[in-house]
Amino acid sequence: MDRLPPRIIGAMRFASVVEKDLILAGGGHAHVAVLKSFAMRPVPGLRITLVSKESTTAYSGMLPGLIAGHYSLDEIHLDLRSLCRQAGAQFYQAEIAGLDPSAHHLLLRERPPAAYDLISINTGSTPSMQSVPGAVEHAIPAKPVREFLHRWERLQSDWTQGPESPRTLTVVGGGAGGVELLLSMRHRLLSRSAELGRSTAPLHFQLITASASLLPTHNRRVQTRFERWFNNLGITWFAGHRVLEVTPQFLLCEGGRRVETNATIWVTQASAPDWIRDSGLATDEQGFIAVNPFLQSTSHPDVFAAGDVAAMMGSPRPKSGVFAVRQGRPLAANLRRALDQLPLRPYVPQQQFLSLISTGDRQAVGSRGPWSFEGEWVWKLKDHIDRAWMAQYEPVESMNAAPPALQSGSAPSMRCGGCGAKIGPQILDRVLARLRASAAPGAMPGLDEPDDAAVILWPSSSALVQTVDYFRNFLDDPYLFGRIAALHALGDIFAMGAEPRSVLAIITLPPGRTRPVEEQLYQVLAGALATLGQNSTKLLGGHTSEGIELSFGLAVNGEASPHRLLKKGGMRPGDRLILTKPIGTGVVMAASMRGKAHPHWIDAAIAVMLVSNRDASRIFLEHSATACTDITGFGLAGHLREMAVASRVTLEIHLQSIPLLLGALDSSRRGIASTLFPENLRQAEVIQNLEAVRQEPMFPLLFDPQTSGGLIASVPPLNAQACLDQLQREGYREARDIGEVASEGASGIGRLVVR
Repeated sequence: MDRLPPRIIGAMRFASVVEKDLILAGGGHAHVAVLKSFAMRPVPGLRITLVSKESTTAYSGMLPGLIAGHYSLDEIHLDLRSLCRQAGAQFYQAEIAGLDPSAHHLLLRERPPAAYDLISINTGSTPSMQSVPGAVEHAIPAKPVREFLHRWERLQSDWTQGPESPRTLTVVGGGAGGVELLLSMRHRLLSRSAELGRSTAPLHFQLITASASLLPTHNRRVQTRFERWFNNLGITWFAGHRVLEVTPQFLLCEGGRRVETNATIWVTQASAPDWIRDSGLATDEQGFIAVNPFLQSTSHPDVFAAGDVAAMMGSPRPKSGVFAVRQGRPLAANLRRALDQLPLRPYVPQQQFLSLISTGDRQAVGSRGPWSFEGEWVWKLKDHIDRAWMAQYEPVESMNAAPPALQSGSAPSMRCGGCGAKIGPQILDRVLARLRASAAPGAMPGLDEPDDAAVILWPSSSALVQTVDYFRNFLDDPYLFGRIAALHALGDIFAMGAEPRSVLAIITLPPGRTRPVEEQLYQVLAGALATLGQNSTKLLGGHTSEGIELSFGLAVNGEASPHRLLKKGGMRPGDRLILTKPIGTGVVMAASMRGKAHPHWIDAAIAVMLVSNRDASRIFLEHSATACTDITGFGLAGHLREMAVASRVTLEIHLQSIPLLLGALDSSRRGIASTLFPENLRQAEVIQNLEAVRQEPMFPLLFDPQTSGGLIASVPPLNAQACLDQLQREGYREARDIGEVASEGASGIGRLVVR
């Protein structure tokens, strides 16, 4: 908080005010270039949101090299969260379900829609399979890439480690994608089999294409080269054979020919997502978004599109990654000009371009116009170009890591304090109306009749359990932040064996124009309500205010039987200590903020934070837990110390039994830590054998602050294994027995022994 802008007599100066929302729908090649452009040259007052189902995006040019075994998975993937962070953009990891251009909403699956002023779509395409019976059930599509790679790994493992029986792999599709993929898969399967000392003779490879030749969009010289490659490698290929049906054992082609196969890879003509046609956007005959030379929808000027999902009317181009890559810069330029209401500039696609197609081994065939060439040097050229493209999206020191400042007369930089800093009533009314419209019947009874204060009728036989939690945003997705913040706030209630009944919300929002502020408030509250609904808890009301950054919290009311409350005190010697979730959210999120976290680490941390402690609390009660608390800001050691002090015992902790989040230990070893870590570390003297364990690699993680952490409970030894088994069966797969209650008495109060 040492960078707070100056306060001047009840007013506060804000560094950033949002005026417009730009959504980038899809993490394709063109949008990667757009993010870099806006990172290098931000637009004041613009909030950018990238929406992608995956947190990484594969560079299509290097995918065949990955299949062949020449690249690692990380080498061909870009981290979308990191790119968004560099651009000061939000990242929504969500599946796109549709578009409502009239409402300016991008519709998302299992979460609220995202509002936009301007939207660009770069979601790519998938092979067309629906029209061929059996294709969806029995063929492996080459896209989406993540699903293909999972299925390819299973196939590769089965074919190189299973029985050495004759097997035939068939690729359907004779374009560059199909040819290159078949050669890469062949190379990997044969080389891996040879490495394992297995015979390669039983493995056969073939390609089927409806076109009259291989690579129909390439010149005849290229076609001849690949026909020779196929013949020399013993690959069977069928031109002019349209597949009519797919079964697990054979493909039925036009004319009645049956082609035997054991695995079918589908790399045919691209198809567009169904939601595009349903959106009302103008499309071509195949359902792709019709765009003009400015990459702008021909029917909706506030919609842009690029890559495979777009069809340039008047100058069609093949569905190839090379065009998506080249459309990035002109797309970014026209998005800027559209935001500034300036005339757009046409994108002029190349008439001829360099094409480089690998042959599985470290060779490739190249062409441009009528020319063609091949050899190892062509592979090296392709490898150099591909690596150079990836390298340009590595983190750059000069890139902004925060949203740009805005000087605007419409939203003054001097903002009032006190009640003048509240969010306006019209915004609140509209947000509540939107929340009611999207909620299930009866899901929001606490907000149906708003009044000055909430009135709660409480059963006289129950204990009222209350807590409050509030913290600043740590994610670039306000909906996800709302969900996790609500789970974190409910954690104290569950830790005491109680059931949450109602909450009051407290939210601080950065100022801006009405619509962007409304959108952020809606996203946060929608996320909180999703969590509250899953935990049978009502939102009764709350308070809003303006502030420097998004912050959110809840005051929670819970109900419990006075005789069944779980407390920090109550541990008994011999009790086992059971932890329900892995630790490490603090260090992993700190690594993310520094751009040093693998995207899969962040995915795993978010998944853990989204797990409710409700069922764990119930299970602990069923197994007669003697004490319980949730692991939050003070870290595992700090919260165990509180339990040990309250119970007047010593606790013995087995360091190697503590479950860790993916990437937590690696980040800690590199010296990364949360800002609260040094303060937590001051509690290290609680460890009785401190000098013996201080150098252990896992030692710092005992003091790592957790967000929406798990529960730790002491369970009688006779019940512990059954309790642990039930936790793991009911979704807490990483729950572990991490130690025991060792002793009691004044000499052992509040001490930990770490083994």
